[in-house]
Amino acid sequence: MRTTTIRLAAATGAALAIAGCGGTTTVATNSTGGSAATQSAGASVTVASATVSGHGLVLVAGFNKMTLYQFDKDVAGSGTSMCTGGCIATWPPLTVPSGTTPTAAAGITGQWGTLTRPDGKGVQVMYNGRPLYFYSGDTKPGDATGNYPHWSSVSSTSGGAAAAPTTAAGTSNPYGY
Repeated sequence: MRTTTIRLAAATGAALAIAGCGGTTTVATNSTGGSAATQSAGASVTVASATVSGHGLVLVAGFNKMTLYQFDKDVAGSGTSMCTGGCIATWPPLTVPSGTTPTAAAGITGQWGTLTRPDGKGVQVMYNGRPLYFYSGDTKPGDATGNYPHWSSVSSTSGGAAAAPTTAAGTSNPYGY
């Protein structure tokens, strides 16, 4: 029994070590636990768009199709994020590998850029001068439960906040932001 347990632990460790050698740090869905969700180096576009019920056509991450959000306390063009500390646990940043230029799917216009987060969370993608984030409460593509006061999904047609949700969800902010 002990030998079987040791072999299983060694095999698991070896598999994890091999998987870690792929050269990418992709988080597949938003089970990010407050960590940045980073696009893999091989992803075709950083940001795409998708129709999300009650929100219209919004920006989503190209690699996992999760809804993206902006924080209205982030000042466009400042090159900084106002979401730090505990805020990042709830609103993980969309990040790309250092030196990567963010790209968008056809039909999405706007200015793209990055900022290096001072908290070590990586190189965050910016759209029209404002950082992009995920919401930790979204669990699958098509979820958009992160519209709270100061937070909104991003319209892919106007570059601003998407339509307010049509349900009562998102009418109050349990996180105090």
